[in-house]
Amino acid sequence: MGLFRRGPKKAEGSEAADVVEAPAASTAGQDDAPADDAPAPTAGAPTGDAARVGPWDAGDALPELPRVDLGAIQLPGVAGMEVRLEVDKATNVVSAASVLLEGSSLQVQAFAAPRTEGIWDEIREEIAQSITQQGGTVDDLPGPFGRELLARLPVRTPEGRTGHRPARFIGADGPRWFLRGVLTGKAAVEPDAARALEDLFGQIVVVRGQDPRPPRDLLALKLPEGAPTPPAPQDAGTPAPQGGQAPRFQPPARGPEITEIG
Repeated sequence: MGLFRRGPKKAEGSEAADVVEAPAASTAGQDDAPADDAPAPTAGAPTGDAARVGPWDAGDALPELPRVDLGAIQLPGVAGMEVRLEVDKATNVVSAASVLLEGSSLQVQAFAAPRTEGIWDEIREEIAQSITQQGGTVDDLPGPFGRELLARLPVRTPEGRTGHRPARFIGADGPRWFLRGVLTGKAAVEPDAARALEDLFGQIVVVRGQDPRPPRDLLALKLPEGAPTPPAPQDAGTPAPQGGQAPRFQPPARGPEITEIG
């Protein structure tokens, strides 16, 4: 597992890979038509029992995997990944975890949900409306966790022109909780690049707790207690410890959310 970070730093090279420059001229109503620079949709949803085995609830019989305890989310470890914990600007609460892996990023957040029904359908509509109002475009497509959104978020390029950054919004309704993921970078447009982060999302464990909470109440995250520091430098010829590099945690920093969900 790579280094754990807390703050707004992006993966090296991800900015250039994320932004697709928009055409110089555009007219109203073109958002509904496929754009030449729009990313290709990802593959359709698989079928059968193997299509989806998670995310998991803390009360489930869980597959035995090494996981990092972040409070409301238990995050599986993947070789080479880096993790950043983000702080909500309004509440100063640790609100999201972002996994950086091979030029892609997965941001995850957990929320309380009603006991009797899921909220992903409703939230998906709100996200789509918000992105469209900001000048982006959205497609509602099938994916490995059900319906998902393939969005093109409006951004400003270094040259001062308008561009679009692709992002995939995925979600999972659980017992009294909802888990949202946002894939950016290569994973937003390349199915092969997305597979490792999709597998990670499917192995997340959500710890809802028994306290009564209103729907959409954020399930706050935390820095794991006793987080280890990086190992001391090794002399040449000294074998490295098994299990990869120990995670390193830095002081919290505020990071912007990709979108609000109301």
